[in-house]
Amino acid sequence: MRLDRLSPANIRVIMSQHTPERIDVWLTQIRLEADDVASYEFRPVGSPDLPAFEAGAHIDLHLPENRVRSYSLVNDPQERHRYVIAVQREAAGRGGSAWMHSVPRVGDRFTISLPQNDFALCENAPESIFICGGIGITPVVSMIRRLERVGAPWHLHYAARERMRAAYVDDLAKVAGADSRVSMYFQNEDQRLDVRHLVERVSAGAHLYCCGPRGMVDDFIDACAEHPQEQVHFERFAAANEAANEGGFEVVLHRDGRRIAVSPGKTILDALLDHGVDVQYACSAGVCGTCRVGVIDGVPDHRDDFLSTEEKAGNCAVMVCCSGSLSSTLVLDL
Repeated sequence: MRLDRLSPANIRVIMSQHTPERIDVWLTQIRLEADDVASYEFRPVGSPDLPAFEAGAHIDLHLPENRVRSYSLVNDPQERHRYVIAVQREAAGRGGSAWMHSVPRVGDRFTISLPQNDFALCENAPESIFICGGIGITPVVSMIRRLERVGAPWHLHYAARERMRAAYVDDLAKVAGADSRVSMYFQNEDQRLDVRHLVERVSAGAHLYCCGPRGMVDDFIDACAEHPQEQVHFERFAAANEAANEGGFEVVLHRDGRRIAVSPGKTILDALLDHGVDVQYACSAGVCGTCRVGVIDGVPDHRDDFLSTEEKAGNCAVMVCCSGSLSSTLVLDL
């Protein structure tokens, strides 16, 4: 994909290249929201409005080298003229966040997907309780904006390593009644967010939402085991299990017969990319489904949170970003 840099004068004369699944947009603002967290505002090419979205939705951002990254929409769902995402720089990531923090400039042109929502908000709940950590605040900000608009009650419990790393904390402080509705927890100030204690205190009928690090989400799911599951909502940025990087097996590309060794310390995705295999990926954590590849033969070691239990048992597909192989050879539909 090529990112074209054009002046604002050129923007108005270019027709939209919208397709049913992809949208062309301009990057119109970059803003620092916290240490290592920047927000990016996108506006449509050749059109005044973008497709409507609901709180909790995300878009896929198409980057160079066939990379796709999923980011939650942060802005008010009432807005149709722009989408806003926030990106945290990840030192141990695959380069997408580092690229976003160093390369894009206002005026760059991007391609994005239509908004999708796997973390929907129940607007008519008697109360909404949000528990989030770090960059997990992003979908919650949009949800709070929506609940404020419809006048629904909510409470936020937001944990961060330190104040300077807490994105949108200033915006949240401006919400009416923030002192009683926003509770902050900072590790460097010895403030601990006790997920189980919070869950045990919620009123009957309250809907609970969690988005954040693996440990926080795991604790949340465990604490909510006795709650009605239709009132429990969570979104992961990382799979519940560690990625399989033990290596020691081969993947065979069914279409051209190439055999690629997966060495210790590497994932299947690492090995494929090292050998120039064209495979899409996004989250690199086994939660988005972008890197799903069909399995022709062999037994995958499933480590993702995307495939259903039945799909995993059928061994017909594998998420190559995080899963490995229980057999010495895994034949992939590539």
